[in-house]
Amino acid sequence: MWERGSKYNNGSTELHSSSVGLAKAALEAINGFNLFGNQGCSWSVIFVDLDAHNRNRQTLCSLLPRESRSHNTDAALLPCISYPAFAVDDDALYSQTLDKIVRKLKGKYGFKRFLRDGYRTANEDKNRRYYGPAEMKLFDGIECEFPIFFIYMMIDGVFRGNTAQVKEYEELLQAVIFQSYEGHAVIPKYYHVPADFVEAEQKKHGSQKRFPSNSGRDGMLFLWGQAMYNIAKLLVDGLISPKDIDPIHRHVPRQDQRNVSMRYSNQGPIENDVVIHVALIAESQRLQVFLNTYGIQTQTPQQVEPIQIWPQQELVKAYRFLAINKKLGLSGRPERPVGCIGTCKIYRILGKTVVCYPIVFDLSDFYLSQDVMLLIDDIKNALQFIKQCWKMPGCPLFLVLIREDNIRGSRFNPVLDMLASFKKGNVGGVKVHVDRLQTLISGAVVEQLDFLRVNEAEIPEFKSFEELELPKHSKVKRQTSTPNASDLEQQPEIDIEEWRNKSTHEILQKFNDCVCLASQAQLASVLMKKEGPDFFSKDEYLKAELERVYRRAGSRKLWSVVRLAASLLTKLVDSLAPSITSILVHGKQVTLGLFGHEEEVISNPLSPAVIKDIIYRKCSPHGEREAVLQQELVIHIGWIISNNPELFSGMLKIRIGWIVQAMKHELKIRAGDMPPQDIYQMSPSDVKQLLLDVLQPQQTGRSWLNRRQIDGSLNRTPLGFYDRVWQILERTSNGIVVGGLHLPQQPTLSDMTMYEMNFSLLVEDKLKNIVLPEYRQIIVELLMVVSLVLERNPELEFQEKVDLDRLVKEAFIDFQKDRGKAETTQSEKDMEVFYNTPSLGKRGTSSYLTKAVIIQLLQGEVKPCNDDPCSVS
Repeated sequence: MWERGSKYNNGSTELHSSSVGLAKAALEAINGFNLFGNQGCSWSVIFVDLDAHNRNRQTLCSLLPRESRSHNTDAALLPCISYPAFAVDDDALYSQTLDKIVRKLKGKYGFKRFLRDGYRTANEDKNRRYYGPAEMKLFDGIECEFPIFFIYMMIDGVFRGNTAQVKEYEELLQAVIFQSYEGHAVIPKYYHVPADFVEAEQKKHGSQKRFPSNSGRDGMLFLWGQAMYNIAKLLVDGLISPKDIDPIHRHVPRQDQRNVSMRYSNQGPIENDVVIHVALIAESQRLQVFLNTYGIQTQTPQQVEPIQIWPQQELVKAYRFLAINKKLGLSGRPERPVGCIGTCKIYRILGKTVVCYPIVFDLSDFYLSQDVMLLIDDIKNALQFIKQCWKMPGCPLFLVLIREDNIRGSRFNPVLDMLASFKKGNVGGVKVHVDRLQTLISGAVVEQLDFLRVNEAEIPEFKSFEELELPKHSKVKRQTSTPNASDLEQQPEIDIEEWRNKSTHEILQKFNDCVCLASQAQLASVLMKKEGPDFFSKDEYLKAELERVYRRAGSRKLWSVVRLAASLLTKLVDSLAPSITSILVHGKQVTLGLFGHEEEVISNPLSPAVIKDIIYRKCSPHGEREAVLQQELVIHIGWIISNNPELFSGMLKIRIGWIVQAMKHELKIRAGDMPPQDIYQMSPSDVKQLLLDVLQPQQTGRSWLNRRQIDGSLNRTPLGFYDRVWQILERTSNGIVVGGLHLPQQPTLSDMTMYEMNFSLLVEDKLKNIVLPEYRQIIVELLMVVSLVLERNPELEFQEKVDLDRLVKEAFIDFQKDRGKAETTQSEKDMEVFYNTPSLGKRGTSSYLTKAVIIQLLQGEVKPCNDDPCSVS
């Protein structure tokens, strides 16, 4: 709103909650609106993609109550969460955001826009567009205060029925407005601290009188303020009602809103008790007969004709024609996937009735689609999402597409259990109703895609889902086709090191003669390094041979082989970029790269091509299967953080390589004295479950070394950790050093504030050189100890740099003395004993760390303290 980008006003940009909220509200308000009214037709209606819009809602909810990385809060959020946008549906989130605005920004004369806002202050250089380093400190405590936000609080009180709030802010406003010569109220734009009073105000905030701006006096009206004042007075005096200035009832809670019939995306209140209509579609008649023996009634694509079943990609082709307008330079809807909400409707397209199955049933080129357990999980998640977000008249229609490949192997029973749940009418707590597709159509939402009335030559060819043609008397093979892959099948029969120096001809000969898929994948890896990815032999590219290995290994569920082949073929999972964006909007950063090697930090959304380049450039040189495993984890984390953000509390930087390390530690702990399971041999669904297990703190029965290894690998910090580092920095003039990186006191304290996200990210950046997870956790414990010691001893300050590595070393030497070991002994085994020592207790790590901290503190000067209880004079 203030057109300054980040708080530092240095030309950098960032994502702002207020901007997202106002855009979200505008899209909701305009959706379905016909620009030409009664004279309009289909091409003059505004269409909003509800699946994309639900992502906007999730983004806003994850950003709030914070405004951005540099703004802990901002007065711009007032018109976002209240009148006119009413962008927040969650009452608790609204209250939390409003409370923070009032606590941090409210003043005697109005609200500050944000903390350390230099706009129109006496210390601001009017001749420069941007601020310099450390300049933000100059504006601390002298920010201008804007009376207009008192008016917003009055209007908010009227809409909420809070008469006490209306009265409070009306009284505050009366004290800061003027009367014109004609007797009309005049609203000043802002109140500022004059240059002569700045020093005194910064010494004691609120002690000096502020003076009004020229805008709002001498005939120079601040029109925004005047307009809002007139609205507020009309509301307070009862001359207009809230619905007069909010005709589409955005202020009414969503559950109380009446259905509003719109042209394309009918919207109404979110129903808490949505019943999802489900049609079960079998890929073939043979599969239908087989499922029927288990009491599962299905239909085939031929049996639902003339209704056509489309994959969502075909719907994307149709939507490409939406909003094409050459005069306005509009090229139509981008070719993005249609989400679950979009596939739950029935479409009338060029005289055809079309239904679509959700994207979770698409046969992806990436191997995740070959894991049936993951598919079941995705189906349940899709149903939950539809239940939470469906807000259209009519019932959502969910097509479940069952393929023969889904029921092969030992995992048929989970598929059967899921289908039985559908039959019972409840899947994971979601109410469903299963019936024939022809019966369900009457209760569904029908959408006419009449924007496709274009030249016949321009209309693309649409391909519906075809029934699998198989011999009628053949039987579905369920158990014998894909038995469980043993660990031995995932191991190559060759010693790969012996083959690295052999000739290409010998390697090719072995590749062709070998029947072991694991060996073929390893040999292909050697060939690719020797000859490159475009190597051609025997009328075929090596990539084509490897693609066959990839497919065969996938059908046999040889996950280690699948991952190696996928990595060599540089496969990219769908929805990788949206998953990273989901993590970012939750206020986290993502790093890609192997544990113990260089990582790349992602702090802004990137395209899939750029992410693919980063992930293969950082991972493949150090671990061939790591690139695809990290893609798996990004997808899983993107989903988990959207649904269970509390699992990532205390984790500001999501370091994917380190999370892999945490999962490997967990497997070692579970194995005990036995060899641990190889993470690369685990199925994607087992990897996801392992990730969930690691993210949930498990302290019972764990050694302190194990705890520190897991927490350190996850980069998890205690509550209030970054605030405590700020407090240490305030008492450490020469800053903090760790891992060779220096966190200086200045300009850090001048540029930033304690609670802003950017300071926390800066602290995390200084911890990146630490190699051992358990050592990182000891450093985190040390910083908490330092903070506590300083808090209890206000007369002490550090005179030198606080070298955290040196303090840990001194604490360890003291620990060794108590164990009767020589000071010089610092073996890895001895350090493990230290890491495995409890934090608290007489000889806990905290006692040794505290002693080291106090020794360094006492080497400096002691400030006299007026309220020192030990003083005798």
